[in-house]
Amino acid sequence: MTKNHLATWAAILAIGAAFGAVGRAQEKAEQPTAAQNLKVTPVRLQIVLTRMQAERKISSMPYTLSVNVIDKPYGSANLRMGAKIPINMLSAPSQTPGVGPVGPVQYQDVGTNIDSKVYPMEDGRFRVEVLIDDSSVYPDESGKTQQPSFRTFRATNAMILKDGQTGQFTSATDKVSGEVTKVDVTLTVLK
Repeated sequence: MTKNHLATWAAILAIGAAFGAVGRAQEKAEQPTAAQNLKVTPVRLQIVLTRMQAERKISSMPYTLSVNVIDKPYGSANLRMGAKIPINMLSAPSQTPGVGPVGPVQYQDVGTNIDSKVYPMEDGRFRVEVLIDDSSVYPDESGKTQQPSFRTFRATNAMILKDGQTGQFTSATDKVSGEVTKVDVTLTVLK
């Protein structure tokens, strides 16, 4: 073969490879990937913890979670918010006059933890699962003790909501204080 023939064959092979690469790129563009097949619906969950004493509202604490609901299997969001409170542990009295008992310190978690999962349903509604774990310090109104008391509230449930709908997740009465804690959940589909 001459140099001209070799150059011609090299050019033919290069053109063939280029057309093959273009064809493969078009095939890939035409075939949707698994991620493109998933339907994602962004929603906002508003969760409101309200505390009441008789008919008087003591507090109302709103929490907002954004969730990308994927058609298979679900969308989820979590929130962790709180502090660690130091607590002096009891120990033997001090031998030094004027100094009270000194002991080790432990820390107690206080705050709100919310876990949510949102499942799409075929009729446009959503199954919303929420787990709420809320703890706080009881005020010592008697002044008799220097150790704090803690109250906890934990609830888990599932409810069916449509766009814009609010549902009462739970309502519970504290045995010690008589306070009623209510939790309302609102689901909004974001456009």
